[in-house]
Amino acid sequence: MSEVRKAKHGGLLTAIFSMISVIYVMPIIIVFYNSFKKKIFISKRPFALPDGKSFVGMENYVSGIEKIELPKAFGYSLFITVASVFVIILCTSMCAWYITRVKNKVTSAMYMLFAFSMIIPFQMVMFTLSKIADILHLGNPVGIVIVYLGFGAGLAVFMFCGFVKSIPLEIEEAAMIDGCTPIQTYFKIVFPVMKPTAISVAILEAMWVWNDYLLPYLVLDIKKYKTIPIAIQYLKGGYGAIDMGAMMAMIILAIIPIIVFYIACQKYIIEGVVAGAVKG
Repeated sequence: MSEVRKAKHGGLLTAIFSMISVIYVMPIIIVFYNSFKKKIFISKRPFALPDGKSFVGMENYVSGIEKIELPKAFGYSLFITVASVFVIILCTSMCAWYITRVKNKVTSAMYMLFAFSMIIPFQMVMFTLSKIADILHLGNPVGIVIVYLGFGAGLAVFMFCGFVKSIPLEIEEAAMIDGCTPIQTYFKIVFPVMKPTAISVAILEAMWVWNDYLLPYLVLDIKKYKTIPIAIQYLKGGYGAIDMGAMMAMIILAIIPIIVFYIACQKYIIEGVVAGAVKG
C-alpha cells in the first residue's frame, strides 16, 4: 500500500509541477506567436493564434532588425556579457581562494562584506553608482564591465568559497613543495578543480548580464552604446506609440542565445551548487 501511495503522490506532484511549468512557459509562447501577427491584431486579440488576416510572416523580424540595428546591439551585449563573466570568474575565484586559505580578521571581514552585498537592494545605490560611473568615465562597454564585477562579486565569491573549503589543502601543499608559486598553484591546481562551480557562476552571471536593462541604461552612454534590452526599448514611436510586432520579434531573438546557452550548460548548475555545499 505504501508503494501505491508513493506512486500516486509522485504522479500528483508531477501533474502539479507540469501545470506550473506550462504557466511559466505560456508568456514566452504568447510572445512567440504574436511576433508573426500584425500589430493591430496583437492589441485587439493578444491570445489568438495568427490567421489569414493577422499573419505577416517574417515582416516583424525584418522590420525590428532594421529599426534597432540588431547586429550592433548584439555585438555590444555579447562583448559586455563575455567580458563581464570572464572578469568576474577570474577575480572572484582568486579572491575566494585567498579568503578561504588565509584566516584572519581582514579576510573574515571581506567575506562578510561580499555576503552582505547580496542583500542590498540595487535601488539604494542606484543614484550614487550612476554618479560615480559618470565621474570615472565608465559609460562605455569596457567601463561597465568593472561595474558588473562589483555587483556580481558577492554571489560568485560566496559560491567559490564554499567550493574551496572542499578542496584538500594537501594538494596545494604538494604543489608548493614541487616548486610552484602561489600563482602557478592557482592556475595549475586550484582553478581546474573549481571547474563545476566556475561554470555554474558563468551561467548565472551570463543570464543576468545579458538580460539586464537598468544597469546599462544608467551607466552607458546610450546615444553611442545600446545593448539589446535598451535597443528594444527604443522601438517606441512618437506619442508613446509602440511597434508591438517588431518588439515581440526582437524579444524572441534576444532570448534565443541565452536559452540555448542555458540548455547546453544547465546540468553544471546543480553540480556546481552541490560541490560548493560539501563543506560549510
